[in-house]
Amino acid sequence: MEIFFTVLGLISALYIILVLISVYVVHQFPRNPVSDTPDWGSVRDETIPALNGGFLEVWRIEPEGKSKGIVLFAHGWGRNRGRMVGRAKIFGEWGFTTVIHSARDHGRSSRCKFMNAVKFAEDIESVMNWIGEPVLLYGHSAGSAGAIIAASRNHGRVKLLFLEASYAYTKEALYSLYRWVNIYFGIFLAPAILFSMDILYKNNIDSVSPARLAPGIKIPVMLIHGEKDARFPLRFAEKLNNSFTPGLSELFVVKGADHSDSSNTPGYAEAVKTFLDRHQVYY
Repeated sequence: MEIFFTVLGLISALYIILVLISVYVVHQFPRNPVSDTPDWGSVRDETIPALNGGFLEVWRIEPEGKSKGIVLFAHGWGRNRGRMVGRAKIFGEWGFTTVIHSARDHGRSSRCKFMNAVKFAEDIESVMNWIGEPVLLYGHSAGSAGAIIAASRNHGRVKLLFLEASYAYTKEALYSLYRWVNIYFGIFLAPAILFSMDILYKNNIDSVSPARLAPGIKIPVMLIHGEKDARFPLRFAEKLNNSFTPGLSELFVVKGADHSDSSNTPGYAEAVKTFLDRHQVYY
C-alpha cells in the first residue's frame, strides 16, 4: 500500500509539473509570423509606445486621395501584422486609411510574458491612442477577442466592429483549440491547464469572454466566420451573434472557409462593402 501511494504521489507530481510547463508553453507558442508587406498607397513604418515600457511595430497606409476613415486591424494568436495585410488592402482600395500592428510578443514588437486577450486589447488601445481619432476596428481570432474588449472600454472611439473567426466564451474556445491541436492534450491536460489559468488570472478568464461583453456594445457589429472552422466551430459565432442587442450585429458565414481564409473567398469583399455602405460610416 505504501508503494502504491508513493507511485501515485510521483505520478501526481509529474502531472502537475507537466501542466505547469504546458501553461507556459501555450502562452508562448506557436509563433508563425507572416511575411507580407503593404504594396498600395503611402506606407509609414512606425514604432510606437506600448504599456509597461514596451513598443509596437505599426504600419499606417494612406490611400490615394481623401481618406474615408481609419480601419485598425488586429491579428490573431502567434501571427503578426503581416497576417492582416490582405484584408487591409481590400479596405485600402476602397479609400480607407489602414493601420496594422503586431501585438506585444509577436512580430518585432517588444516581448511580453503571458499574452492573453486583455493584453491584445491593451495593444489595440495603445494604437488607438496613437491614431487619436475614432476608428473602424477589425480583429481576427484572438485579435477579435482583444477588439471586443477594447470596444467595450472605449465607447465613442470605435464606430464599427468586425469580428472574424471569433468565439463566445473563453474557456469553451480554449478547450476546442487544445483538442484541435491534439485530442489527447485536449482531454488529459486542458482541464488542468484552464484550472491553472483561472488561478493565474484570479478566476477572470470568462469574465472578458466576448459573449459577456456583447450586450454592452452599442455599435454595429459584423461577425465573419468560416463554415469549416475546426478551431472555433461555427456554433461559437452563432452563440456570440445572439449575445448582441438584436439588430446591432449580423453574421456572415463564409461557405467552405476554415479559420483563416474567409477573406480570400468569393463574396467576402461584397459582404463587407455592403455592411459598410449600410451603416454609412464614411467621413
